[in-house]
Amino acid sequence: MVQRRQLLSYIAAAAVLVAATGGALRGGFGTEAAAATNGTLAATAGCGKAPTLTSGTRTISSSGQNRTYILQIPGGYDRNRPYRLVFGFHWLNGSANNVASAGYYGLAPLSNNSTIFVAPQGIDAGWANTNGRDLTLFDDISRQVENDLCVDTTQRFALGWSYGGAMSYAVACARPTVIRAVTVLSGANLSGCNGGTQPVAYFGIHGIYDSVLNISQGRALRDTFVRNNGCTAQSPREPSRGSLTHITTTYSGCRSGYPVQWAAFDGDHTPSPVDGSSSPNDSRTWTSAEIWRFFTQFQSTTPPTTAPPTTAPPTTAPPTTAPPTTAPPTTAPPTTAPPTTPPPTGEPGSCAATYRAVNSWPGGFQGEVTVANNTATTISGWTVRLTLGSGQAISSLWSGINTGSTGDVTVRNAAYNGTLGPNASTTFGFTATGNGDTPPGNLTCTSP
Repeated sequence: MVQRRQLLSYIAAAAVLVAATGGALRGGFGTEAAAATNGTLAATAGCGKAPTLTSGTRTISSSGQNRTYILQIPGGYDRNRPYRLVFGFHWLNGSANNVASAGYYGLAPLSNNSTIFVAPQGIDAGWANTNGRDLTLFDDISRQVENDLCVDTTQRFALGWSYGGAMSYAVACARPTVIRAVTVLSGANLSGCNGGTQPVAYFGIHGIYDSVLNISQGRALRDTFVRNNGCTAQSPREPSRGSLTHITTTYSGCRSGYPVQWAAFDGDHTPSPVDGSSSPNDSRTWTSAEIWRFFTQFQSTTPPTTAPPTTAPPTTAPPTTAPPTTAPPTTAPPTTAPPTTPPPTGEPGSCAATYRAVNSWPGGFQGEVTVANNTATTISGWTVRLTLGSGQAISSLWSGINTGSTGDVTVRNAAYNGTLGPNASTTFGFTATGNGDTPPGNLTCTSP
């Protein structure tokens, strides 16, 4: 029954989205005040290169399949300027072309040629993320774009409506050190949440009487990042039915740089609600401007030199094996994405560790290690050992406690991520000085 309602609602709402953002295009949007920085930006390998990629539909091999995405490169592209990168995920039975033709949820008209936009195409017009294939697609597209174009690695964002919102949530859970912020419009946990314990700036938007994905499911996604971001728990005000308004709440107490924002509106399952109107043909949606304002509050920065505390994790963070308790998925089971690096190492019957390079810059880099329980029983505590290369030294580490910072390094679990159920995983990250082209060697994981 839910799936049948979904299909009907998605078809109707797709037309609303095109009409809404199309109307915004006709009416015109204000231009962005470009985010300026002092110092060196965290730029990608594509900076300074003559690009080979062009705007339009691209094909890429990912997880053994040919996948597609639509790329929009800013007019007057400057190879020496690092640009913001935004991924827009389509809804169920929608398409990358729907997202692109509607201005990437209305953000493209606001960007003033400051942003590279990407609209990936889901398999079977959705984001089931089976075996992590859609997260791998995100990784592969990011790599292809960033190796060819100049991207500011501190300015990566994702958004989507419904199933696209679910995929944006999955990206926030699994790639917290890659993505700067996400916006989830009328989403639910449908694409999985691999990890989901680290902070990411988060903006949730949901209708109070959503008949496809109940607002309780949107609140559950929001509350994941209320916990991760160390915000003060609260029950934000929401509009009454019939008020034809929306109420936006910014949480207090959040970790610096990791805000959580929540907008509830008097409406059903739509990506483009309008205050003062319930007409599906009304194009005066407020969402695009608020999302753009949320994304552009984050200024370009130099690579991080500090990291979240390793000894004082958020006290409300749940165990990494527990899904949100307020709203389990009702339409599709979450999937668990495997690491995109080579098969994990570790002795049979123990935990396993895999390394992923997240970012690099002249004289430094950022890495992430995924710790997985490959046993049939719950483990309580883990220890990872790794060997850094010559000239490499850890400058900061989070979600773990390290002994040593050069050569042979030992990392033990933090207080809140040591218990892993069967097939569960967690991550810890670090920044280091030195050349990041050489991954740590002798990577092993043991548990008591």
